[in-house]
Amino acid sequence: MLYLILIAALVATGCGESSKQETRQAIPPKPVPVSIVPVRLEQWPATREVTGTVRARTTAVVSSRIMAYASEVRVQVGDSVRAGQTLVVLDSKDLDAAMRLAEAARSEARGVESEIGGAIDSAKAQLDLARATHKRMQDLLEKKSISSQEFDEASAKLRQAEAGYEMAQSKKRQLAHRIGQTDAAVENASIMKSYSVIAAPIAGIVTEKRVEPGNLVHPGAPLLLLEQSGSYRLEVAVEESLLPLVRVGQSVNIAVESIERSAPIQEIVPAVDAASRAFTVKIALPPHPHLRSGMFGRANIPAGVTKSLAIPAAALHRQGSLDVVYVSAQGVARARMVTVAERRGDGVRVLTGLAEGEQVIHPLPSNLTDGAPVEVRQ
Repeated sequence: MLYLILIAALVATGCGESSKQETRQAIPPKPVPVSIVPVRLEQWPATREVTGTVRARTTAVVSSRIMAYASEVRVQVGDSVRAGQTLVVLDSKDLDAAMRLAEAARSEARGVESEIGGAIDSAKAQLDLARATHKRMQDLLEKKSISSQEFDEASAKLRQAEAGYEMAQSKKRQLAHRIGQTDAAVENASIMKSYSVIAAPIAGIVTEKRVEPGNLVHPGAPLLLLEQSGSYRLEVAVEESLLPLVRVGQSVNIAVESIERSAPIQEIVPAVDAASRAFTVKIALPPHPHLRSGMFGRANIPAGVTKSLAIPAAALHRQGSLDVVYVSAQGVARARMVTVAERRGDGVRVLTGLAEGEQVIHPLPSNLTDGAPVEVRQ
């Protein structure tokens, strides 16, 4: 009898718990209050993705002005250099000898200056004496105190003194010209000697090296290639039909390595290549430590206006690598995966996943889940 009573009690208890669970399940969840925005078809700037190459804005080819053997090469590929830093030293034995020869010739020419100066002073003194004597003789001749022959002799001595003085002045001018030539020769030798030390014309990075110690260097032959660091551009080829739609200063979206941002068009080369039917657009890139010439890059170039679906960017919910929006459909929130393109202001262009007129929940409540009942509030 006791056993039957216990079974009856357990059955009664089980029935009571089951009844409570059914009661709880019968209560529907409370709808989540939401606001919605319709998916609209809007005028949207169209873009064309083009590819290109990163190039340094400023490059410098380092070469020699003289022919000589390289005695030192002080940099390697990848080294950062400052403007004026010595890169290559050439053998300068011949230049040193030419410098010494020019300096010796200048010293010799200047050594004659004092001698010429003394000759001029002597000639000037003789000329002054001849002039004074001639004047006295002229006075005596007028007084009939001397003969005409004596006066003629005084006049001849005056002309001789004048010629001597003029000759001394001529020698001084010739010496000055010679000294000028030797000065120029010394300066030229100094300049030529300076060419034996090749310095960096700009601050940058050594990207190419074509010389080693012991190589015979020829004038104009490239030795090193430098790129100015921190100043790069993305050069892209754009089809000729888009030429009227781009302008200098216009911002475009670019993607290079880990850089994704907008950047201004810095230069447009209007000449169209006959083979590719494209023109070159140069886009200024922001400073970045990992940028290097030759990198691959993309840019979205303006290509007119098109009609596209658009929603507020804040309506997007990121789940891993997917973009998700919530759509209100018959009082229920439905998660929808979408593909989006570029943003403009607070809006984003939708490529796939939505249709015009659908109601997107915006802003997104924090407790919203797929399948949750929603109550639309205006």
